[in-house]
Amino acid sequence: MGKHSTHLVWDWNGTLLDDNTAVIAATNAAFAEVGLEPITLERYRELYCVPIPLFYERLMGRMPSDDEWVAMDEAFHRHYAEHRIGCGLTEGVEELLREWRLAGRSQSLLSMYVHEHLVPAVRGFGIHDHFLRVDGRTGPSGGTKALHMERHLAALVGDVAPEHTVVIGDAVDDAVAAAHVGARAVLYTGGSHSRASLESVGVPVVDSLAEAVEEAARLAA
Repeated sequence: MGKHSTHLVWDWNGTLLDDNTAVIAATNAAFAEVGLEPITLERYRELYCVPIPLFYERLMGRMPSDDEWVAMDEAFHRHYAEHRIGCGLTEGVEELLREWRLAGRSQSLLSMYVHEHLVPAVRGFGIHDHFLRVDGRTGPSGGTKALHMERHLAALVGDVAPEHTVVIGDAVDDAVAAAHVGARAVLYTGGSHSRASLESVGVPVVDSLAEAVEEAARLAA
């Protein structure tokens, strides 16, 4: 692979994995444990942001206490694990990953989903071999992606140039993390954010992953 070949860094939740139903179910279960009213997917997409405690602040009108944060975070992950089992890959993912790899171009996966759960999930869908690396979160939850992106690309030094790297994700944080390392980003509307919030960061916004790949190839050319 050449230094000027476009490299894709894929996000997992809400991008490659179509898990909106699991996220909303787990979010509302977490809210119930601290007495908050349930929310719809539309409302979630309007308010969602990272770090996650700021998202909860938008909903509660105040920053959650340490005890509330711990309770909600634990509840979310516990309920998400139950609901994720019924989730599948976003339509067309297998073909897009295979075609990109067969064209001789590289791709990797970086997620804020905990690493020890991410890797078996990716292997379970039979797509692990398409990626140079699969990295999930190894530290505490609630943070942002920028430093994780920095470490992820550093592990690919010699194979990947940041200026020819494009991050494909569903969250504003994906674009922020891309900018942090000097990469580009394309954001997909099928996940955690509304189109309006995605468009606010000034990167291309698309409605399908096929469009995302096309735009990524153009951006990094």
